[in-house]
Amino acid sequence: MTPPTPPSPTADDSAELLPVATPARTRAALRTLIRPDRGLALTGLGILVAATAVGLLVQPLLGRIVDIVADGRPAGDLTLPVVLLVAVAVVQGLTTTLGLTRIARLGETVLARLRERFVERALNLPADRLERAGAGDLTARVTGDVARVAEAVRSALPEMARSVLAILLTLGALALLDVRFLLAALLAVPVQLLTARWYVRRALTLYADQRVANGAQQQQLLETIGGAVTVRGHRLEEQHTERSAGRSRKAVDLTMRSVNLVLGFYGRLHIAEYIGLAAVLIAGFWLVRDGAVSIGTATAAALYFHSLFGPVNAALVLLDDAQSAAAGLARLVGVTDLAEQPEQPEPTAGKAAGKAAPVSVPQQRTASSEAAVTVHEVSHAYGPGRPVLHEVSLTLKSGEHVALVGTSGAGKSTLARIVAGVQRPTTGTVTAPASTGEASVVLVTQEVHVFTGTLAEDLRLARPDATDADLRTALSAVHALDWAEALPDGLATVVGEGGHRLDPARAQQLALARLVLADPALAVLDEATAEAGSAGARVLERSAEAALAGRTALVVAHRLTQAVAADRVVVLEAGRVVESGPHDELRDADGPYAALWRAWSGSRATTAPHP
Repeated sequence: MTPPTPPSPTADDSAELLPVATPARTRAALRTLIRPDRGLALTGLGILVAATAVGLLVQPLLGRIVDIVADGRPAGDLTLPVVLLVAVAVVQGLTTTLGLTRIARLGETVLARLRERFVERALNLPADRLERAGAGDLTARVTGDVARVAEAVRSALPEMARSVLAILLTLGALALLDVRFLLAALLAVPVQLLTARWYVRRALTLYADQRVANGAQQQQLLETIGGAVTVRGHRLEEQHTERSAGRSRKAVDLTMRSVNLVLGFYGRLHIAEYIGLAAVLIAGFWLVRDGAVSIGTATAAALYFHSLFGPVNAALVLLDDAQSAAAGLARLVGVTDLAEQPEQPEPTAGKAAGKAAPVSVPQQRTASSEAAVTVHEVSHAYGPGRPVLHEVSLTLKSGEHVALVGTSGAGKSTLARIVAGVQRPTTGTVTAPASTGEASVVLVTQEVHVFTGTLAEDLRLARPDATDADLRTALSAVHALDWAEALPDGLATVVGEGGHRLDPARAQQLALARLVLADPALAVLDEATAEAGSAGARVLERSAEAALAGRTALVVAHRLTQAVAADRVVVLEAGRVVESGPHDELRDADGPYAALWRAWSGSRATTAPHP
């Protein structure tokens, strides 16, 4: 009814981002994800151990070849070591491939489980919680954080497993050659440990800050671009540009800090390599001179340590991916935990703390029930000091159509979401219909999403077992069958992203057809005809009226023609019910509804074209 409020230059600065899980909670969640596939994990790890152990035979065999040459033995003595080297290469290649395949399968399984859990929990988040966080934060987690964890699972996890095993078994092999070689090699460990500690202490917070900054940057861009018309209309271009630039500068600064951190990390690793290799070579020189080991054994020791360069550096370098993935995983787990433990909002005045009541639902949908929906003293606030509804009580009789009207900000959409069960009230209760075998409540808003796939698949989201005849019946009910069958492939036409584009009116008819297929006891329409133009609105109002026939309905009226057609009109003002009754009665009562009607009908008369 009234123009949208322009975006505040500081509104997003107060956005309450979704929580991030603690390291302990993240580790616990990871163990929970892996637990169903412990057998696969142990099998893959065992095969990698065998593959690494077989690969450790290469250095002694090369040392044996060195001894044969140094002792001047016949060339025929080289045959056995060479054949064994070939056999080792073949066996190690096969077992490594098998082990890495199993580890990769484990990672993909865990990743799929994480994605499913995240999507499931994200869909169940309270609407007001998402609004406080902003779309950018959740979008960044769904895209960037999931991608980062996926990358780590597909590349870092198998390589880390193989590298750690190679390090442990190689150090054991050095000890078998001569414990003094192991002691010499361990001189590099303090430098490596200090390097890892130095890196981890900085990387964990840096990557977490970087992910938060990227989320804030994305949120700012979404708000600026999504509200471009309003931004220009209120001459806020400069403020939004400055804010976007500030968020971008912060993200770039954190990225450059991470680059410098990685460069320092590599430099310290090289120092450790030089120290360790020099120590092993010096130890080999003294041991060979004293006759304690042969030249071949000293060669094998040097080769063992040199072979550690790859796995040690890989393991430490993978800390970069691990820390980044851990930061992303913590943000994902934070969302799943938030959904597992729903918030208890701050109570409004007059209600005891902790008394926020869930929506209560009867067990049966019965046509004979006179009170299909009962809203009892429902209050709601989107934060301390931000009440939207004040002890609203409302009853919808079975089969009754109630129109909810009021100025913008009166609390209409909030009440509609609470009745639909999408939003939990701060206080009060809602008793809504339930049934077995069919939907109890369906909410249709003005923001309709057309899912990618065929038109038939999109419709069957509401009822997977629906036949083509059922789909046509639903489309016909909302006056959409003609255009649906006129599509290039009829019901088999691909719609949504990359497919046939549906205009707002047709997309809304598709949503109403899904409502018909779902056949709910209660339908809640929140300005479901608002996205269409004037001509489209008339079509949609007919479609909505047909979709609501025979069922209880609560309609947030965008146009007062919907209130005229309703059985009863409920007027909200500043979060309170101020009037309730039939259209004719309220129009003649000279109250708030009559004022709305005069303003609306007068506006229509003024803008109507002349005959």
